[in-house]
Amino acid sequence: MTEVTLAVVGGGLRGLTYARRAHATGAGRVVAVAEPDLERRAAFAAEFGLEPGQAHADWTELVAAGRVADAAVVATQDQLHTGPAVALADLGYHILLEKPMATSEPEATEIAEAARRNGIMLAVCHVLRYTPYTRAVRKLLDEGRIGRLIGAQHLEPVGWWHQAHSFVRGHWRRQDTSAPMLLAKACHDVDWLVHLFGRPPARVSSFGSLSHFRPEERPEGAADRCLDCPLEPSCPYSAPRLYLGCLGDPDREFWPLSAVTPGRTEEAVREALRTGPYGRCVYACDNDVVDHQEVTMEFDDGATCSFTMSAFTPVEHRRTRLFGTHGYIEGDGRTLRVVDFRTGGEESVDTGGPAGSSAADGHGGGDEGLADAFLAAVAAGDPSLLSTDGAESLMTHRVVWAAERARRTGTVVTL
Repeated sequence: MTEVTLAVVGGGLRGLTYARRAHATGAGRVVAVAEPDLERRAAFAAEFGLEPGQAHADWTELVAAGRVADAAVVATQDQLHTGPAVALADLGYHILLEKPMATSEPEATEIAEAARRNGIMLAVCHVLRYTPYTRAVRKLLDEGRIGRLIGAQHLEPVGWWHQAHSFVRGHWRRQDTSAPMLLAKACHDVDWLVHLFGRPPARVSSFGSLSHFRPEERPEGAADRCLDCPLEPSCPYSAPRLYLGCLGDPDREFWPLSAVTPGRTEEAVREALRTGPYGRCVYACDNDVVDHQEVTMEFDDGATCSFTMSAFTPVEHRRTRLFGTHGYIEGDGRTLRVVDFRTGGEESVDTGGPAGSSAADGHGGGDEGLADAFLAAVAAGDPSLLSTDGAESLMTHRVVWAAERARRTGTVVTL
């Protein structure tokens, strides 16, 4: 395979994930980075052997240098995708864009149009499409093993501590600085469900709210910070328990600890919890995104789908039930139970994917699968090697925005 050269915009967790995969497989070589954080930029440059002129403080510096690579990874914070994505597309870069595409429909449309206008490949990081598990599910559906797909139940188990980390204390806690949680966390899932049905829904409804992580739920006697709180030992959302427990585990040090502090000592973690956002009481933050939400979709042929996103679960693989005219599939992210109504027989399918479901575990093989597919597509000049393009990703994002409109207005939204 031809080695693909890569420029990375955003040298944090997601940018590193794709850059490391490219380097490990030999399918790609990082030749530039744009990262405003000096310490993070220096560490990224050192890891990939970049010269000072290849490490930029801002994406505008990278763009000013012209096209220096075959492709670019855009892994900035959610609200900062549009500028670099459009500018890099205009220079002819093929783009691997972290999800969500953008935090508003007009900006996502602008990105998709830039990709179309310039004839470049745009792969949005819907990593669930690229897991061995998803390939196995799609194969069963495409073979007609359960007949026509009539309905689905799907659960995104966000996890109690992941909710506290990312959506109460962390970067994605507020809609005005990030996005609604359904977009930030679960555009993965809506895209995946549309992928299984093969078309967008005709109508969408949704309910959900911020029910627990709010001042009214604060226990009596709780302090503003976990390190000062007499209730911390018995609190399920204890920051010291979570982050000190990451020390010594490389995967958990990579995520979630890397968001809290670059230090890997107890002293460094405690200092970050004493002064930074991740040490705050979950009932004393400025968060406003939901902690649970239901989405119901109806398709043009009457098929239906219900989707639940909830903080109040363990962190584990999604759970799905698929109801067909001739059979039934139940899956837990790795193993599928397939029931054939015509014979009464049952089959268990081990899809062979990695055990872990989180970012630390590569999203069940989705991170690696996506990176490999993108690099292969760029090397071959063959967009058919990708599971989705800019137009399709824009379409599934529009389903998310429709669900949010339905939730806010208490209506059923027709797409």
